[in-house]
Amino acid sequence: MYQIDFQLAEQRLSGLASFATERPVATKAQLSAVLVDKPVMVMLHGWQDNAASFAPLFGKLAEQFHVVAIDWPGHGLSAPRAADNYYHFIDYVDDLAQLVALLDQPQVTLTGHSMGALVAVCYAAAFTDKVNGLALIEGLAPLSEAEHDAPQRLRQGIESRQRYRDRVQQRQNRSMGSFQQALDLRCAVNDVTPEQIRPVVERAVCQRDGRWYWRHDNRLRCDSLYRMAHPQVSALVSSVQCPVLSIIGETGYRQLKLQQPGEQGWQQLEQIEVAGGHHCHLQSPEQVTENILLFSSKFNALAR
Repeated sequence: MYQIDFQLAEQRLSGLASFATERPVATKAQLSAVLVDKPVMVMLHGWQDNAASFAPLFGKLAEQFHVVAIDWPGHGLSAPRAADNYYHFIDYVDDLAQLVALLDQPQVTLTGHSMGALVAVCYAAAFTDKVNGLALIEGLAPLSEAEHDAPQRLRQGIESRQRYRDRVQQRQNRSMGSFQQALDLRCAVNDVTPEQIRPVVERAVCQRDGRWYWRHDNRLRCDSLYRMAHPQVSALVSSVQCPVLSIIGETGYRQLKLQQPGEQGWQQLEQIEVAGGHHCHLQSPEQVTENILLFSSKFNALAR
């Protein structure tokens, strides 16, 4: 995979791609001669992960797709959002819309894990003509809550921002004595092996003066100021017109398991279960890749 950068209107996104190109990609014309002969797959990682989260899947997927895996703002090698901004969930949908516009394809396939899956669903609901398929790993509908929870949600979000402001210098100085310490922390948090999570950690840390620091923006840990109400999420889900593959881990988030394919209002959804937990694509990469390729072969064959 090759390093790639995209210049959006207010943000530069870094990532990994199955093709080499001049950096940054700032105009549609830059990729017009590159993205030929194969469809395009955009891969969207989860919260506090990065593009390398999909490293075990790249090889086989790149045989069938031009693959682009991005680092969301404030993650991996992408720049953080401006100092006067925070990380509103819906802004990631805008980032994705700008990225897809630069790719300049009739349609793309979106593969998302966790938060990346939720962003993919929102984009596919709003831009039904731009997405031919969704592969959602351990993520389905955007998070929602009852309308009467809005005041408490707003208070919690504002108070979490104030805690961040009070501790910003302390957090910036927080470091680790070795790369192994960073690796061990992620293994413990995500219940994965060092080999499985190593590419993610390598892209997530930097070394300065003999110490190791996380690259991600600490503002990512601030609570949301709001969440969608249940009817809003239902409207988004029912608006997704393309085929959807839901991949869940046997020991992942149980609330993602659907009893019926049409549950929650999905029009065309199939769900499979693979070995592993919330990061099942790292724990069972061959099984996840095979199912994504089988799924995508159905609508890609129709498009030929």
